[in-house]
Amino acid sequence: MGKNHPSVDPYVVSRVRALESLLLEKGILAPDAVDRVIQRYEADTGPMVGARAVARAWTDPAYKRLLLADAKSALVPFGVDYAMLVVVENTPAVHNVVVCTLCSCYPWPVLGLPPTWYKMPAYRSRAVSEPRVLLREFGLEIPSAREVKVWDSSAEMRYMVLPQRPPGTDRLSEAELVTLVTRDALIGVADVAGPAAR
Repeated sequence: MGKNHPSVDPYVVSRVRALESLLLEKGILAPDAVDRVIQRYEADTGPMVGARAVARAWTDPAYKRLLLADAKSALVPFGVDYAMLVVVENTPAVHNVVVCTLCSCYPWPVLGLPPTWYKMPAYRSRAVSEPRVLLREFGLEIPSAREVKVWDSSAEMRYMVLPQRPPGTDRLSEAELVTLVTRDALIGVADVAGPAAR
């Protein structure tokens, strides 16, 4: 798991490529349609929305309260209308991690495309059965005194983690903080590293 996660099944990859070719050949799919979707979720919106919300929460206590109480309203300034999101906060006492045990429910408009490992059965089961071990494999050691909470996304509810602000970032602007926040931190399998650690 983690950085050593299993690769995608080559059979699945070949089937996806065959389906895409067929849709292109029949004129059902525009040649650049897949690239446009990926661009939208990876660059235009996606993890940038989550990162921008986190950076604002770190710099604006009123916004942080809104994000934790009513994520839908908090995301409106970023052009996202997403009613099914709940934001959970990491604290010195609690570390949160997100999973979808049944399939791969994931907040695409806020976090972008899901990583391959998020959809793998090994992650989906181990996040619940042995979250500390799993997080350690991602390189994140959670002290035994700190509680680990696992949030199971579903078709009705999706989750995003508000990570802890890294030390030494007090003088960084909101725009500078955005660049520190990763998708993995928004899922809870990583902490946000300060600029010196990057």
